Amino acid sequence: MAAHFLKNRHMLGWVQATPLTLVLLAFLIAPIVMIVIVSFWGATEFSIYPAFQFDNYEFLFSSPVTYRVFGNTLKYALITWALTLVIGFTVAYYLAFHIRSQTMQIALFLLCTIPFWTSNIIRMISWIPFLGRNGIANQTLISWGVIDEPLEWLLYSDFSVILAFVHLYTLFMVVPIFNTMMRIDRSLLEAARDNGANGLQTLMHVIIPLTKPGIMIGTIFVVTLVMGDFITVRFMSGSQRANVGRLISNDIGLLQYPSAAATAVVLLGTVLIVIAILLRFVNIRKEL
Repeated sequence: MAAHFLKNRHMLGWVQATPLTLVLLAFLIAPIVMIVIVSFWGATEFSIYPAFQFDNYEFLFSSPVTYRVFGNTLKYALITWALTLVIGFTVAYYLAFHIRSQTMQIALFLLCTIPFWTSNIIRMISWIPFLGRNGIANQTLISWGVIDEPLEWLLYSDFSVILAFVHLYTLFMVVPIFNTMMRIDRSLLEAARDNGANGLQTLMHVIIPLTKPGIMIGTIFVVTLVMGDFITVRFMSGSQRANVGRLISNDIGLLQYPSAAATAVVLLGTVLIVIAILLRFVNIRKEL
């Protein structure tokens, strides 16, 4: 009887999982498989044709531009990750441990989400009149006597690209860290203080270790979003910088779909390697 019950329960689990499995196959696995297949096809100036050849990958790995662009993409991802981690951790720590009222926590958290009420492009473009040569930032610094002439590197530079990335993706770091911090047993903090630990020691030896799952989840969000982005680099660099997303976008614009697919496959592999390395530091499933 028990065996029959377990068998029916197992079959029920399979039935319940079938719709989700079909959705994942149709909208995740199938497109990725198609991209991998197309990456081996050939292309002319006017058409593409089915084939099984490594020309796209050979051209990709033999071009020095590829390594510069991937290096640029990793640079953006690393700097953006470091800045969003510092800002996100600080904001989450303040909300979780310094705001006692749950109502105030919710209100301040919603305040952080206000920029997401508009599209990424609008939020990004809003920096242009602020950072431009005759923008608010330069005019303010000149009026204060801090500088004598406008700073050219504020806009259409790596600085403006990273600033936009940090503005766009910091919330993706705040949310998982805040969620993890709210689950920390406050009696552990009391025990640390009772044993003579100061604020810094409590932070380093209690809060940060217990917040690692949230930090890793936020890191995965930020790194994958930055590495796959292309529109931010295009707008905020004035088309003077490039990343892998822009490389793929340019190939698609030239109807070179096999080349774009090959670059996308390499980018996907790079992102998966980065995620695998991150997951070596913490078992998210075990610690959540």
